[in-house]
Amino acid sequence: MSTTEAAPAGTQLAYDLTGTLLEACSCGVLCPCWIGEDPDGGACDGLIAYHFDSGTIRDVDVAGLSIVNVAKIPGNVLAGNWKVAMLVSDDATDEQLEAIVDAYSGKLGGPLADLAGLVGEVVEVRRVPISHQILDGRGTLTVDGIVGAEMAPYVGPDGSTTTLQNSIFSTVPGSPAYVGKASRYSVDLPEHGMQWTYEGRNAIQADYRMTHQAA
Repeated sequence: MSTTEAAPAGTQLAYDLTGTLLEACSCGVLCPCWIGEDPDGGACDGLIAYHFDSGTIRDVDVAGLSIVNVAKIPGNVLAGNWKVAMLVSDDATDEQLEAIVDAYSGKLGGPLADLAGLVGEVVEVRRVPISHQILDGRGTLTVDGIVGAEMAPYVGPDGSTTTLQNSIFSTVPGSPAYVGKASRYSVDLPEHGMQWTYEGRNAIQADYRMTHQAA
């Protein structure tokens, strides 16, 4: 299931994005934010990473690119006022960078605007090499010199992936999330007060599709 909108013939989509999500934070498992509870310890050090397997934003092809939002969340996730550093694949062209930043800043509306509405401050937008991979269910995220994370989903007794659906909060609205654990997770952005290392904390993975019709 995915967040999609049926567009009339000839109507342009603001964005149509399909890919994978890797998410990690300082909370213990399971992440309380997704069910609307306060983060463990009262605040959250998080990252939300999207890779685009395919997709367009305002007809700009962004396939193969990634964005990582490193976030400091000062309280309940739904209360907003997040501080975010946006990291975008260094091989994005100026046109692709502008399209991605506009979509994830909420300028194009839809589910991404709902998420962007929780952000109080974007402290930086930076192009940097990003490696976002999922192999045999295990997610690995590396942002050159800034972020490192390895995670894997939990599985049920039949070997199927443990999923979270219909939660009050989601970074992939409409798509099921795979509940997991990050064996390691670190961020090094001291200039923005974002510098931490955690082991054995919450992780979320997902396959998603998000679309929104242009106004």
